Amino acid sequence: MRIAAEGLRLLGAVAAGAVTALVNLVFLLLALPFLGNPNVGAAAARLARLEARRLRLDTAALDALRAGDGRAVRYLAARVPVGVLGGLVITLLVYGAGAAVLIVSAWGHGEPFDGMVPSPPLVAYIGLAGIVLLFLDLSGVVGVHALERRLAERMLGPDPTLALERRIAELAESRAGIVAAVDSERRRIERDLHDGLQQRLVALSMLIGRSRRGRPELLEQAHQEAQQALAELREVAWRVYPSGLDSLGLGEALAGVAERSSVPVRVTCDLRRRPPMAVETAAYFVVCEAVTNAAKHAGAGLITVEVHEEDAAVVVRVRDDGSGGASPAGGGLSGLARRVAALDGGFELSSPAGGPTAITAVLPCG
Repeated sequence: MRIAAEGLRLLGAVAAGAVTALVNLVFLLLALPFLGNPNVGAAAARLARLEARRLRLDTAALDALRAGDGRAVRYLAARVPVGVLGGLVITLLVYGAGAAVLIVSAWGHGEPFDGMVPSPPLVAYIGLAGIVLLFLDLSGVVGVHALERRLAERMLGPDPTLALERRIAELAESRAGIVAAVDSERRRIERDLHDGLQQRLVALSMLIGRSRRGRPELLEQAHQEAQQALAELREVAWRVYPSGLDSLGLGEALAGVAERSSVPVRVTCDLRRRPPMAVETAAYFVVCEAVTNAAKHAGAGLITVEVHEEDAAVVVRVRDDGSGGASPAGGGLSGLARRVAALDGGFELSSPAGGPTAITAVLPCG
């Protein structure tokens, strides 16, 4: 069903391209004396955008169009013969389908078609010829559509220099974001150590000092404080980098996140192979931050974590049934977005008021 729908879409796109090719030809003939006029360039850019949308091109190709650079006019002129070729292919397909219907209808009623009466050799010959011609015609439709896309991407795509400048700007922004994220994480670790572990160690030192001055009953309390300090130190170490991620893999590390969470967490990790370490680390911290936020701020009763492969990328989705309203500008979530962007990945947050909250990260593995 999906293949049939895609085939019909291609037929429709090529047929529409044949019609718009004639429209473009008329436009070019009328606009030929006024090619230097900015209005003509703007109209050509609009027509080229329509063609790009018909071909489902990347939005970068649409954004790169400018009214005065002449690329839109050159593209419209270049695609006219391709559109006409597509129209001829569609015409042959319609003609062949009509001829097949007439032959089947005539022979089904016992009547000759064009003086020919059905016989096993003739039916086999016409059937085989029809299948071959149908295959060639459908291949022509696919080829014309591919040629149109190639032509549009080549002539409407962004200028290589502009694309390189945009990429340099993205890398500079990503680098600055990583530096900010690292500084933010360092501040959070320092705050955790100062407000939690350091205070507990001070209390432990005082208890040990008092027990040495004749209060041995305080040794049990000191022992408990030492156990709590060890647990907090282990928690801070896990937040810096989980040691189990190297040895056990992402699935087991996420299971550990679920065990330590105060809110029930359901984890599904379906990976056919281990992704690169940088991808595993980013996926782990996305889940950690999302689970922590849901437990602390969203009032969630259940958190669902899904990790799977999709088109040479690892997709991480974290959903909770909390109150929503999470802001992407928050320190933790903005740091996650920068971490994902450093891997050329995508980060999306959906958190309407009243919930639910859904975080999706797409991490390329290439």
